[in-house]
This record gives sequence, structure tokens and C-alpha cells, in this order.
Amino acid sequence: MFGKILYISDNIAHVENKMNRDVVADLMNIHVIFEAPNQRILGEVIELNDEVIKIRFLGEYQGKKYLNGVLRKPVLNSSIRVINGGELMELVGTYTDKSFILGDSAIYKNFKVCPSINSLFSNHLAIFGNSGSGKSCGVARIVQNIFSNNAANPINANLFIFDAYGEYKNAFHTLNEKNPNYNYKFITTNPVDNDDFTLDLPIHLFNLDDWALLLQANTHSQLPIIENTIKLAKIFSQDNEISRRLKNHLIAKALLAVLFSSETTSNKKNEIFTIIEVCNTPEFNFNSVIPGVGYTRIFSECFEIDSHGNFGESVLITEYILKHILDDSENFQIPEEAYYTLNDFAKAMEFTLISEGFQHNENLYSDSIILKVRLNTIMSNKVGKFFTGDRFISLKDYINSLIMKNDKKSQIININLEDIDDVYAKVIVKIFCRLLFEYSKGLEERATMPFHLFLEEAHRYIQKDNDTYLIGYNIFDRIAKEGRKYGVILDIISQRPVEISDTVIAQCSNFLIFKMTHPLDIKYIEEMLPNISSDIVEKQKVLQPGTCVGFGSAFKIPMIVKLEMPNPMPYSSNCDVSSCWK
Repeated sequence: MFGKILYISDNIAHVENKMNRDVVADLMNIHVIFEAPNQRILGEVIELNDEVIKIRFLGEYQGKKYLNGVLRKPVLNSSIRVINGGELMELVGTYTDKSFILGDSAIYKNFKVCPSINSLFSNHLAIFGNSGSGKSCGVARIVQNIFSNNAANPINANLFIFDAYGEYKNAFHTLNEKNPNYNYKFITTNPVDNDDFTLDLPIHLFNLDDWALLLQANTHSQLPIIENTIKLAKIFSQDNEISRRLKNHLIAKALLAVLFSSETTSNKKNEIFTIIEVCNTPEFNFNSVIPGVGYTRIFSECFEIDSHGNFGESVLITEYILKHILDDSENFQIPEEAYYTLNDFAKAMEFTLISEGFQHNENLYSDSIILKVRLNTIMSNKVGKFFTGDRFISLKDYINSLIMKNDKKSQIININLEDIDDVYAKVIVKIFCRLLFEYSKGLEERATMPFHLFLEEAHRYIQKDNDTYLIGYNIFDRIAKEGRKYGVILDIISQRPVEISDTVIAQCSNFLIFKMTHPLDIKYIEEMLPNISSDIVEKQKVLQPGTCVGFGSAFKIPMIVKLEMPNPMPYSSNCDVSSCWK
């Protein structure tokens, strides 16, 4: 069949073509073996004509095991043959309790591609393809195949699917029918069915970084405002003596700062009344009774301006204010099980701003107003109802509540964000991912509870944001670099890889590439996957829907795989325009 090796250049053998035209037509991308004593080298047909067949070297067999890369080129008198069934099985994998069926080999009929579960899912995975190329169906089929492998029994799986368009509910809602121990949980912003769960994020679990992202902070001067607001919110949410004393202390400090400022009396009055309007307590409000010696005044009367341009009761009000100044205000302990609502947080921000004297600092005032406006926008927007704070829950219990459904563990947790604007959806996903990452880092035994984070339309979330500039890191970059050792794995799904963070892409070990036609994306893929032949890159441009190129640590060689259609299907099909028009 094959002739002799004419010559070898770089990583390609030029082989004499002794086949007829009909046979040659079927050789493209076929794998062949260069065989000599103590040597079996795998190659792939990448180009052929009537005289020469070009074969690129891929790796070498040592016994029954295949190893990528070639240390020694084949000798010129090597015999050349098509790969046999046993050698091919080593490449495509076998179906066991530690693997699953990805799909059919597009080149070799009757051969299934069965990657190892560990090899594919213990590393970050990227799934790219045009809209309509079969990404969503592919993801649904992959997950369905994993749970169809009864020998694998993934009872302790934790697959979090962040669903941009509510596509996956139909594909997984019957998961329990495969095995009564399997459960699917649907968390959504728009519950419809009785077993839907409303999205619920306890804001007392947010840290400074989460609030900075949610309020779209853009300067470092805003961070201390947010940090102090969090502290005060946790204290003020507890309606007790400590909370009231601290509130009065902060108001008193702000009032004294105004009273002893160089402002005119009229301006002082306006500023004092503004403080009392936004921050007030029973001791400090317009109608508070201020006791004097033999008489009383209400708070507002103490600031009437006399004929000399002074406050008529300046001594009385100053003495009253000083009584509420605390010496140990910095030593207030935040309750360990403190929780607070958005309203508590908004009130705490008002107290933070008056305690910082923001009205006398133009830059600080501008920064604080931006934060207030954004917080008010969240509170008035429907997204605000998903940020809860009516009870305390620990991080451990919260993660457990996400996984559990009616006292049974869920293996697939589908979080639907289709009703939330991109700007908030991105932050919500970041907060969820940080909470899961922090929980995993805190486990006594590292990586004993893996979390797989499937990010549909990942370019909505994993962007080249200014998080690193503002808070020192991007949570997706951190998970990409550190998550694997803690068992937090990213599975990113996107139609625009060029828009995704380079750091995240660089840390992905496996890729499933569906049809892509945008020249920038194709160029990016070629640079990202340098070991894929130019012929396969050309083939992926015209792949049929549902067919992908698999590449990475889970694949011995790049594989063209045809995935079966999922059953049930996700809600990802095109609109049936003709039926709608009728």
C-alpha cells in the first residue's frame, strides 16, 4: 500500500504513493504506524497527491501504551501500515467505570471516543463554537452520558451550571428517572414550577471585594467607605444598646465637626439639619427633647440663629452632644452571627459618610455619591430582591443549602440568570464562584468535594475586567490558577474565545472546539492549540452541528468527535419562523 520513505523533514515523512486514486481519497486524516524493530511511531496523513503522501509524526507506542511526542524519527526502511484496532483503542479509550462516552469517532466508524473522567474533569475545560454549532446540545449530551454510566455512579458530583438563557432545565429535569439517588435543582430569578427555587444570596456572606464589584467601585478611595459600611451594617442590624450608642456617637462626632468648623452659622445649620435628616435616632432627631437647667428645648429649636448671628442654645446643644461621644468606639465587637439587609447596609453607608465628613471633601463626596446612587439603583431594581439578609447562615450551611433539594443531595445545580442584566449577572456569578472557592479552600481534606462550574456564554462573565487593579485579583483568574488543587474546576462555554481572559484560557487543559468561522477566533484557536494540524483547523470551519475537535490532556491525539443529540433536548433550538408566521 504505502511505498518507502523518500525523506523526512522536520516532523513530517514524505512517503512514496503506491495507491490508486480511489484508495487515496479515503486516506486523509487516517493514522498510520511506522514500524521497525523495537519501534512503532504513530503518524497522521495530512497531505497527499499522486506521487507523495505527507505524514506528520504524533507519538510513539511503547508496548501497549501510547506516548505523545517523538524522541527518535523512524528509520528510512520502516514498514508503513494503517493503524490496527488494538492500537486505535489505546487512542480513543475504552468504556469503563472511570470513563464515559463522549461520542463517535468521525474518522473511524464503529469506534466510540471514551475519555477518562479524571483526565477531562480534573482540569479546566473550554468549549468553543459558533451559535448553532451544537455547544449547548454537546454540554447536555456530555452530562447525560456521565450520569448514564451506571458503573461510574457520580452520586457525589457537584455540577453548577450558570445558565444565561434557561436552556438546560429541559435537558436535566428528568435526571431522577435514571437513578432515584440523582437529583436536579433549578435555581432561578423567575420561578414557574413548584420545584423551582428562587435565587437567594445572603449579603452578610459578601466580603469587601464582592461589595466593591456589586457597587461598581472604580477608585481605591471608595474601598474604605465600603469596608466601614459593612462593619456598621453588621452592628446596626442588631437593635440593641450597643448599636444605639454607636449610632449616637457617630452622629455626635459629625455634629461637633460642623459646630467647630469655620463655616458661617447659616451653613452650619444647613449641614446639621442634613445630617439629622439622613441619620437620626431617638436621641438625635428634629423633635428630640434637650434638657437644660429648669427648662427644655427640642433639637431644632437649639439651632435658631440669634441677633448676633450665633446659635441661641449653643452651650446647651454642645453639652448634649458631648454626652454621646464614646471613648472606646473603635473597640466595638462585630457579632459573629451578624446579618443585615440591604436597608441596613444603606443606613450604615449614610452613617459611614457622615463619620468620614464627606461633605467637606469634594473628591470623597463625589466617590460616595456614586456608591449611594448605585446602591439605591440595586434596591429599586428587581435584582435587589435576590440579595437577602433576614437571617444568619454560615458559608458551610449556605453551600449545603444550594446542593440539597428536599433533604436529598443534588448532583446538578442549574442557576438560571436570564432575567438579570449582564452587569449584575456577571457579579452574581463571580460571588457564587468566590463562595464556592472559599468553601473548598476551607475543607479539612483538600479537593475531597469537587465543584465543576459550567459557565454558559462565558464571555459575559470571564472578561478582561479591572478587578485586579481594584481588588488585587479576578476570581476567575484565581480559580483558573489555583482551583484545580482545591477541586474547583472551570468549564467555560463560549462563542467568542477572544473576549475571554487570556489567563483563564491559558490554564485550560482540554478543549472541545465546534464549528467556528470568525477569523479572529480561528486565529486565536490556532495559536492556542499549536499541535493541531492545519487540516483539522480547516475541518473545524465546516464541522457539522454537534461535531467537535477534542484536544488536550484527556485525549491521546486530537479527535474529531460526533456527539449524539441529547435526550431530552435543551431549549437551544432556533425559532421555527415559518410555523410562527402561519
